[in-house]
Amino acid sequence: MDPAKPAQDLARALTDERVLRALMRERRLTRAELAARIGISKPTAGESVRRLTELGLVADTGERTPGGRGRGRVGSYYALAADVGAALAVSIAPEGVVAERVDVYGDIVCRAERRISRPAQPAQVAAALRIVAAETHEGAGRPPRLAVVSAADPVDRATGRLTQLPDAPFLIGELDPVDVLAPHVHGPVTVDNDVNWAAQAEREHDGLPLDDFAYLFLGEGLGCAIVNDGEVRRGGTGLAGEIAHLVTIGPHGRAMPLVEVFDALGLRQSRSTAIDVDRLLTAATAATSEAMATRHALGRAVSGVLAAVVALTDPKVVVIGGGWGSNPVILDTIRTTVAAGPRHVPVRAAEVTVEPALAGARTDALHRLRSAVVAAGRRTAPDGTDDHRPPADLIA
Repeated sequence: MDPAKPAQDLARALTDERVLRALMRERRLTRAELAARIGISKPTAGESVRRLTELGLVADTGERTPGGRGRGRVGSYYALAADVGAALAVSIAPEGVVAERVDVYGDIVCRAERRISRPAQPAQVAAALRIVAAETHEGAGRPPRLAVVSAADPVDRATGRLTQLPDAPFLIGELDPVDVLAPHVHGPVTVDNDVNWAAQAEREHDGLPLDDFAYLFLGEGLGCAIVNDGEVRRGGTGLAGEIAHLVTIGPHGRAMPLVEVFDALGLRQSRSTAIDVDRLLTAATAATSEAMATRHALGRAVSGVLAAVVALTDPKVVVIGGGWGSNPVILDTIRTTVAAGPRHVPVRAAEVTVEPALAGARTDALHRLRSAVVAAGRRTAPDGTDDHRPPADLIA
C-alpha cells in the first residue's frame, strides 16, 4: 500500500465532512461557493461533491446560477439528497405523547400527538407511542434513522427503560421505549429523563453554553439535572437528580422529604402525588398573609434541597424551570431564602419555557442525525479503497 494513502484518505474524509456540514447549514451551494465557504480549492470541492454524490448523500438540485454574458460559467447548485434521512424526537409527559420527525436541517417536517390519562399505565403509553411514531412515518418513504426520547420518569441508564420510584406522580409501572419504537426506527433509540433534556436545551440556548449549572424543575413533578464540564451527570444507574425524597425543611420547621411538603401544605392533586400547580400558584402568589406563609414554606423547602445540591456539585448558577418554580413571585422567595444560606449561588429562571424537554431531545436528535450522515460519507471498502456504493442504511 502507498504510505501516503492513509493521509490522503483522512484528508478526503475531513473535506467530505466539511462539505456535508456546509450543506447542512446553508441547504444548497455551488462547488465554487463550497470552496469559498470552507477554504479549499474548486477542484477539491468538485471531487468531494463527486464522491458524496456517488454515495447518495449529495444531489444536483437542477438549479443553476445565471452565468453567461460576462457573468462567468453557469454553476450547478448541490444539496443533501432528499432521502438522506430524518430523526425522531419524542416526549412522554403528563400532557401526552408527542413525536416530531426532524430533517437534517433541523426542520420539523411532521408532528403527532396523543393525550393520555393520569396516572398513566404502561400499556396506554406504549400504544400512544406506537401511534405517534407511525403517524410521523406516513408518506415519508423510510423510517427515521434514529430516535431520541424524553420521558417524565426515572430512566435506567443501561437499558433505557422507565422505572417506577415511590411517589412517582406520572407513570405507574415500567415502560421500555426502546422496544416499543424499534419497529418504527431504523437505528438506535436514546432515552433520558425530561429534566436532563430540559437542562440540555437551557445549556445551548442562544449559543452561549453553560458548562456548570444545576437545573431544578418544579412543576407537577420534581427533578434536578446537574451539568458539569458541559455534560449531564446521570449517576451509576441514571437516577442522579431524583430529589423528591431528599429530606428538607417542611412546614413548622419539621424535617421531611421534599415530596411530602406539598401534601402537608394541601397542594397535591386529588388521589395523586403530583403537585396541583394551579392550586399552588393561587395559594402562594396572592397578596395575603396566608399566601406569604405558603411562599415562605415553599422557599425554605426548595432552599434546603438547593443547599445539598450546591454543597455536592458546586454549580456556577442554579436555573429553575417548571410551571410554578419559574413564577416571578415564587422565584424571588427562593432567591431570598437561598441568599441567606452559607453558599451564595445565583438563581435565575429558565429561558427555554416552551416544551423545554422536547426542545432538548430535538436538538440532540439533530446532532446525532448529522453525525450519522457524516459517518456514512466515511465508509470505505474492506480493501481500503473508496466504496461508493450507497450504505445499506441509506437504501430505501
